[in-house]
Amino acid sequence: MTTSNLTRKKTSMKRRSLHEEISDHLRSMIIEGELPEGDRIDESALCEQLEISRTPLREALKVLHSEGLVSIEPNRGARVAVLTPEEFAELFELIGGLERMAAELAALRATDSELKKLAQMQSRLESLYSEGDRHNYFELNQDIHRMIIAMSRNSTLTSLHEQLLMRASRGRYMAIGTEDRWEESVQEHQALLDALKAKDSEKAGEIMLEHVRHTGDCAVNALKQKKAV
Repeated sequence: MTTSNLTRKKTSMKRRSLHEEISDHLRSMIIEGELPEGDRIDESALCEQLEISRTPLREALKVLHSEGLVSIEPNRGARVAVLTPEEFAELFELIGGLERMAAELAALRATDSELKKLAQMQSRLESLYSEGDRHNYFELNQDIHRMIIAMSRNSTLTSLHEQLLMRASRGRYMAIGTEDRWEESVQEHQALLDALKAKDSEKAGEIMLEHVRHTGDCAVNALKQKKAV
């Protein structure tokens, strides 16, 4: 862990709950591979360099533990959780079903203002892709998926999806690691937006399912290659 990585969000920590900011900071490091799976979380180093006590740090680790990103062992501390290719495959299979249903419902229930906002987000997504900005692209991509879920107007679906989203985040980030898949993902997002605008529920669901399947396949393959090294 470098000092710059540990301190990059230090200023913003004064404006939000401290453990929320620490959670965001560590989550990004895990998702983007700065903290590799299986690595021990060095609490002393984090506390010293972020100038915080162990209490908010441990609260943040509990949040990440609940999201499946961190494992906590008594008397051994916290480590970045390890997911097998099989677990990733199961996770994306489940998320694909949920997001397909959400897209089908969103096509019927989304308002014009929501679709306009989604179109603006798509435009920004394409700009970030053109700029090669994977970090901000990924964050916006997550927001787009959350918005489509919210547009379904199904609170139970939304709650269940949120529980799974963070666990799948590492896989979604890994999936855009290849240029071909990244470009394909942008195109799939545009096709989905077109189906939502047309209020074509069946087509929106099919596009979303294929989008998640492609992402899951790429994530599983990337993880297998990583473990083979």
